[in-house]
Amino acid sequence: MKFWEKTSGLYKREIYYYDTRPEFESEKFAGRLLLLMMEEMKARGKSEVVFLCIGTDRSTGDSLGPLIGYKLRERRVKNAMVLGTLDNPVHAMNLEECIVGLKKKFPHALVVAVDASVGNAEHVGCVTLGRGPLKPGLGVKKELEAVGDIFITGIVGSSRSGAPLMLQSIRLSVVMRLADCISRSICLGMNLIGGRVETFS
Repeated sequence: MKFWEKTSGLYKREIYYYDTRPEFESEKFAGRLLLLMMEEMKARGKSEVVFLCIGTDRSTGDSLGPLIGYKLRERRVKNAMVLGTLDNPVHAMNLEECIVGLKKKFPHALVVAVDASVGNAEHVGCVTLGRGPLKPGLGVKKELEAVGDIFITGIVGSSRSGAPLMLQSIRLSVVMRLADCISRSICLGMNLIGGRVETFS
């Protein structure tokens, strides 16, 4: 399912929604992700891929990013580097430092930012995919630096309950299902390219 998000001015960007509640179409998600990455790498002159998984293991709803980073490492995703795991999470307190380090260490990397998000109640349990950066922390009223060339988010809760405490009451089953679907799809897409995973802190 494709939606258009209106951003600044007249510019609109495509956002693809994938529902994990019925039979999740991992192949379609993986194919779309791979297509976006290849197009963006060619357009931006990038030669490698970094998955920047944002969140904290101290909050159920915000643990999606570190869980995905952990699963990518366990699955040994190919031809990519992973930043943000359960052991070494990337969160509001260290995000700026991580972005600076990422740009210095991997100046030619395409960054795929992965994070939890909130949305309409009917979209809870969906995965979104699109071009451009994401703004971490918007769901809980935090102002953090936009990051990424491509974004992946898992919608863990409703935006009508945007308080930070809401993320503590998110069902773990929703987060785990999203983490399984996203990590499996990423691995499917990256397996078509080949290579080996690296993790760094």
